[in-house]
Amino acid sequence: MASIQNRFTRDVVSLDASATCADASRLMAERGIGSVGVLKGVRIVGLVTERDLCAAMAGGADPGAPLARAMRPDFPTVSARATDVECAALMRARRTRHLAVAEGGEIVGVISMLDLVDLIVEDKQWSIDQLECYIRGGRA
Repeated sequence: MASIQNRFTRDVVSLDASATCADASRLMAERGIGSVGVLKGVRIVGLVTERDLCAAMAGGADPGAPLARAMRPDFPTVSARATDVECAALMRARRTRHLAVAEGGEIVGVISMLDLVDLIVEDKQWSIDQLECYIRGGRA
């Protein structure tokens, strides 16, 4: 199990809670990202994902509706010390591809499913390299 501590995005792309759902969709498309932080003042209070926006639109929200309307009030968070396994389990249980990363009660980052896949692949590759080295008797 690998820790996400050095793998999550700390520079969260964010919009004020009063921004519109259309603003969030546009920003995600421009940046090639799947979530944006929601700000109240200077503090990130949650995340809105592509899926959240789709659910809001399917539920009748207008694209001009405030972003806060699309934000889940119970968005899942993990500690910066969480493992890849813990994050994957929470993503499956909560049916999301993004988790807010919290430290000291503040959201300090986000980790995506793609970030986890990269972390897991790198961790497995390290194990493969170590086993190959052992099999070869320490020779590369």
